[in-house]
Amino acid sequence: MKFRVGLLLALAPSLMFADDRGKLTKLMDESANVFNEIMSTPDKGIPHDILSRAQCIGIVPNMKRAGFIVGAKYGKGVLTCRTGDGWSAPSVIRIEGGSVGFQIGAGETDLVFVVQNKTGENHLMEDKFTVGGDASAMAGPVGRTAEAETDAMMHAEILSWSRARGLFAGISLAGATMRPDKDDNAELYGPNVRQRAILTGEVRKPAEARTLYSTLDNYATGPARRS
Repeated sequence: MKFRVGLLLALAPSLMFADDRGKLTKLMDESANVFNEIMSTPDKGIPHDILSRAQCIGIVPNMKRAGFIVGAKYGKGVLTCRTGDGWSAPSVIRIEGGSVGFQIGAGETDLVFVVQNKTGENHLMEDKFTVGGDASAMAGPVGRTAEAETDAMMHAEILSWSRARGLFAGISLAGATMRPDKDDNAELYGPNVRQRAILTGEVRKPAEARTLYSTLDNYATGPARRS
């Protein structure tokens, strides 16, 4: 009995490490599945010409939302940016925020957002920033092409969409805050890793992101806009 207890205590750290890595793999796989499901119906997905010039793409599966007069949202997802070597290692991010309005009900929403230019990407390097305050944001268009894009939409730093109960539409993330999940990123890349190092390609790409990369490459091919 003492031997078994001692063995369990000795194995506990490695078991916890494996469990944490498993959760991160699940998060990345869920993010890939959300993106694939949204884009598998071209007439109702994100326009390809927006994805082809996307500087960064963020996916937050199962973002929680609740509301009674004042709504709230919070969730965890992944964010990756284009580098000279394809997509960067994904950073695990948390998004939190509220919206004022008459809202009753609760549920889960899949969220996708596209950072359109380097100015928007630079905001992502901060430890925390507010969408719509620090970075301009708009609801993204839906359909095979972006013919409905306005001049304002072309210049917005972040375009965003949500899917709830099977319905996919552009939404504004204005007022939401975004920050890296330092604990999860430390699990993947080691202690004290900065978001900038992850998104600019300075850290090794994890094996857990293989499915995510494959899915993004399937839909978001083409050069990113660098202005």
